[in-house]
Amino acid sequence: MHINYFQELKQNRSGRAGLAVFFLLVCLALLAPLLAQYQPSDYTGPAFDPPSARHWLGTNDVGQDIWAHLLYGAQTSLTVGLGAALLSLLLSLVVGGSAALLEGVYDRLIMRLVDTLLVIPPVVMVILAAAYLRPGLWVLTLLLAAFMWPGGARLVRTQTLTLKGVAHVAAARTFGAGGRYLLVRHIVPDLGPILTAILIQNARRAVFMEAGLSFLGVSDPTLISWGKMMQYALKYSYLEVWKWWLLPAGAALSMTLTGLTLTGVTLEVILNPRLRKEVGHAGN
Repeated sequence: MHINYFQELKQNRSGRAGLAVFFLLVCLALLAPLLAQYQPSDYTGPAFDPPSARHWLGTNDVGQDIWAHLLYGAQTSLTVGLGAALLSLLLSLVVGGSAALLEGVYDRLIMRLVDTLLVIPPVVMVILAAAYLRPGLWVLTLLLAAFMWPGGARLVRTQTLTLKGVAHVAAARTFGAGGRYLLVRHIVPDLGPILTAILIQNARRAVFMEAGLSFLGVSDPTLISWGKMMQYALKYSYLEVWKWWLLPAGAALSMTLTGLTLTGVTLEVILNPRLRKEVGHAGN
């Protein structure tokens, strides 16, 4: 039975809420140059200036517009989150799919590597690497992707092994189709919904880890980030500035993570027949 996953996602209340938050984040990131009167690096007035018509969220300790930092921080979160999620998904697909199709020694070696990487906490490895490299936007994206793919690779391998027995895939193999052809033309289309769920999960992890690294001060100090905004704002928690400096950044990060989580959980329910049945009985 064919299921329109996107249509079901839109019809679900949690799914709509998650998509709405994500759409808002995209709009803020894309329209940042239009919505912000100043560049984040511009000196725009006295330090710790309270919110006003000129500065909607006031200014920070060096007279920079906090609203501009908030908007351009959305660009950072979106770029790192989606970039790392897409790269890690591609690695998961190539590694997991090839291991399932080629089998044998290659499969055993690859899965031992995946098992080893899954044992190592990715957060610790990323923090250690970031503390040494002080990565900028693109290096940070590559770094996060390098430690997020093993879990997705194991899931892709499991699903690919199941799909190998499906009639149209077996028929293509009988007629001599190679591994690359099977993966691109048959396996990937059938894995589409699962790959989407992995993408959303990786994006949520990447956004959280980027903010955490910036908050800890182990990323590029020139990178505009919600985590860095919260780190700097905490230094002045004894002043009134924290209300318009710390809280908006924390709220934006929380909303982004909540939106991605709601979307991911809704997709899990849609993709899992057992959960779909349980939710359906609960609704009745």
